[in-house]
Parts: sequence; structure tokens; C-alpha cells
Amino acid sequence: MSTLNVAITGCGVIGRTHAVALQAFPEVRIVALVDAIPAASESLADFIEKKGGPRPPQFTTLQEAFAAEDIDLVALATPSGLHIQQGLEVLAAGKHVVIEKPLDVDLTRAQEIEAAAKEAAGKGIVASVISQHRFDQSSVAVADAVAKGRFGRLTSAIASVAWWRSQGYYDSGDWRGTWSMDGGGALMNQGVHTVDLLLWFMGRPVEIHAHTARLAHERIEVEDTAVATITFENGGLAVLHATTAAYPGLTVRVQLMGSEGSAVVDNDRLQYFHSKDAGGESADMGLQGGGNQAEEELAKHPEEDYKAADPTVYPAGHVRQYRDILAAIAGGRQAGVTVSDAVNALAAVRSVYVSATLGQPVLFDDVLAGKYNDLEVRTGGTSAESA
Repeated sequence: MSTLNVAITGCGVIGRTHAVALQAFPEVRIVALVDAIPAASESLADFIEKKGGPRPPQFTTLQEAFAAEDIDLVALATPSGLHIQQGLEVLAAGKHVVIEKPLDVDLTRAQEIEAAAKEAAGKGIVASVISQHRFDQSSVAVADAVAKGRFGRLTSAIASVAWWRSQGYYDSGDWRGTWSMDGGGALMNQGVHTVDLLLWFMGRPVEIHAHTARLAHERIEVEDTAVATITFENGGLAVLHATTAAYPGLTVRVQLMGSEGSAVVDNDRLQYFHSKDAGGESADMGLQGGGNQAEEELAKHPEEDYKAADPTVYPAGHVRQYRDILAAIAGGRQAGVTVSDAVNALAAVRSVYVSATLGQPVLFDDVLAGKYNDLEVRTGGTSAESA
């Protein structure tokens, strides 16, 4: 593959994650760092240099970077509320774009870039949104089984993100915990990946009924706890749960159940897998008697493809997703995760917030169609109210 020149926009923690992931590919050159705060881009340039890469020049705007450097791909690692404006700017310039999750905080704006991405795809431009957990070894094994019908009819699922975030975490950035820039709380910021996996496994939602609350934090507008029930097109039912009020922090768990098999992914590890087509016998004893086939399933997906090259850094999943994105650019195809996938995840989160605000179930298609675009969502409860 010929050299691919990349600009990273947003040079904070997630920008560093993208830098580490991109440095795993010899065909990639990071040729520009863009941040409105020069100290942030300087710090990331120092980090890249220490990791053995050439020091990229720094800019305060994308326009400056485009004027100065030959750029093929832009990685957007800025606060969520800036993603659409910057993503549209990148696509208008004819560049490939990778947007960090969530796609944006506003569904209407997200649909605007969805339309732009579809138009750009006709010109061979790749637009993708980070959803790195679709590329985990365990997620791939479960999705493959779902695609092949090995779980029979998918009957239900439980998806839970049970984390802890201190008040200091929310106080560390003006944008954290705000509707305008964070777009929501535990479900939007921490739980959107799990929402994406739930939709990937279960399919298209039909109806969502939800409650949200702010129970363990102050000085934030958004929820620290959300629960919802979801009905899917295939008739399956799911429980969705996300919280940053689970001290000291538990796990992310997706439990998928069907008429001929079930699986449990806990903290990205395939904890349990059983499919009737592999075991033969019915599993009337439940988890203990069900014959855990997890290791056999994982063996079908070579472990070396899923390990981090450097286990001391976070972005093993980002590396795997970038592998797909770079292959898509080289092969003239679209990436495995599209902007439309991200729009559906965002619409599911928005549906939870709309339902919690109205105190009633809502239809997913109504949310997508803009029925509630003018609704100002709010958090269902506060720590003061519950004290």
C-alpha cells in the first residue's frame, strides 16, 4: 500500500489513542496535529516523537492543516458536539474521515453527515465511526454465530455497563456532563459502544421504554443511570442498563439468548457460549449443564489478530478497526462500520432520553424520522430529589 497521510484533530486522551493505533501501520504517516489549544498538540507531538515517529507539525484549525499538508485521512478525536461540523468540513474537502464515538450529540446533525457520507461514498471516500468493540475477538465470534443462525431465534438480551466515574471526572472538563457537548451521560458517553453491539446482535429496534436518573453526582446536567426495555423487529426483547454510579466499577456485560443457543460477553471476554448445533444435547440444566463452548468458538478466530502490539496502551480495538478502515480505503470499499450504523446507535440512545423525558414508550422509527426533534430532553431524577 502507498503511504497514507493522516491528520489527528483533537489532541487529548482519545487523540493519543488514535496516534498509538495509527503508528501500528507502517504505511501511515501522521502529518498534522490539529487542536485549538496549542499546548495539547505540542504534548501529543512530544508523545509521538517519544514513540519513535517523526514529529508532526501542529495547527489550530483544519483549514490551516489542509493548506499546509497533503492529507488523505482525518481522525476526529474532538469533543462529541464538534464531530458533525468538522466531519462535514473533512468530507467537503474530499478527505476520508474517522470519527470517534459517539458520532455526535444531536441526531438531526448526525443524519446530515449520514447523507454527506453516502454522497461521498459514491466518490470513493470512506467515512467511518469508531466502534472498536465490534472488532473484539469475542464480539466477532458472537456476531458470526448470529449471522449463521446458530442461536436459533434470538429471544432476549441483557446489556449492562456498570461503571463508576468520580465527581472529579465530570469536573475535569467544562463539556463533560452537559447536554450540549456530551450529549448525555452514562448511556451516551460510556454506554454507546454497548448499544451498538446490542443492535449489531439483535437487529433493528421497534419500541423503547426508559427511565433515567442522576443519583450519585452533582454539577452535571445528564444522567448517571439509565435503564430501558427494547422490542426488536424479530420480536426479541432486551434490557439495556448503563450507569457511572456503580462504585467502585463493575463490568460491561452483554448476554444474548436464543431458542438454540446463548452467549455471554463480559468485559470483552467470551465468558459463555453454547449452540445446539455444536453440543447436540438440550441444556435443561442452564449455565452449568449447557456445555460451555467458548474456547472452541474463540479458536476459530486466531488470537494473534486480537492482541495489542503494545499491551501497556489502550487501543487494541482501535488498531483492529483501523486495519479494516485502511483496507477499505485501499480496496475502494466502505468500512465495516458506517456512519449509518452510528446514526442507529445514536437514535437508540436518543430514544431512551425521549422516553424517559415523556414517561412513555416511543417508537424508534418516530425518533429517526424527527418526530421528537424539538423535544428538550432532561434527566429523570437527581441526587437531591432522591436523598
